[in-house]
Amino acid sequence: MSGPKAVCRTEHWLHRDRSKRGARMTAKKTQFLIEDLISKIFQHQFPEGKLPAERVLAQDYGVSRYTVQQALNRLEGMGMIHRQRGDGIYIRRNVQKYPMVYNSATQIQYSTLRSEMLSLRKIKAGPELIRIFDIDASEEVWEFRRVRIMNYIKTQIETGYLPCTLFPYVDRESVEDSIQNLAMEQGYRISRFMTTYRPTQLTREEAGLLSCKKGEPAFCITSRGYLRDGRVFVHSNITAIHYECTYIVPFNKEVYLHRRNRHKEKDE
Repeated sequence: MSGPKAVCRTEHWLHRDRSKRGARMTAKKTQFLIEDLISKIFQHQFPEGKLPAERVLAQDYGVSRYTVQQALNRLEGMGMIHRQRGDGIYIRRNVQKYPMVYNSATQIQYSTLRSEMLSLRKIKAGPELIRIFDIDASEEVWEFRRVRIMNYIKTQIETGYLPCTLFPYVDRESVEDSIQNLAMEQGYRISRFMTTYRPTQLTREEAGLLSCKKGEPAFCITSRGYLRDGRVFVHSNITAIHYECTYIVPFNKEVYLHRRNRHKEKDE
């Protein structure tokens, strides 16, 4: 095909390709800026607890104000900084004292994160759930399934379990809101989470729910939530696409030396 229509179509695809490359470059610059600012925060390079102004950051990193604003929005969504109108950008107190984990969910504004419940029912706990929750064989658990939506895109499918002994009543609103909030509303004090990641591929059902193709790469994320008294309050399995995760954890010298010396002993 030749002529004006062909030229117009070619120009359209060239413009579309340039737009995609531009978006990828902006995303890359934004990610670098986020990671570098976090690094400098943990290095205590902002002794007054205040970040430079947006204009200064844009000049220092050679990026646009828009890129700086995107990075700061994500840092604010992660709970690392807060902005005071007319006064500046402040680092939240004590943020350097704790391990930091940020992922695809924590990097976006909470207002753009929501869930759609697929199912909710009580089931008899099987051997695995009995061990996880340390409950009697006769007890039941809540099983819920939901799709997590981030920035208006379906990105995760979660199947989770809650012990009925801790949660006698669970409804759609609770599932579509926040399981952590549900626990806190019941008066429970959340302590920590244990999370495992492994690569997987989408099944036909998962691909249909996420509007993807069967066999596309994904993460399988298994998580347990613990209360202060040691009890497990939630166990879930998540299939996630477009997922990334960054950890900032303290160096444990004792564990490192133990593993290193143990390895040497085996070699000898």
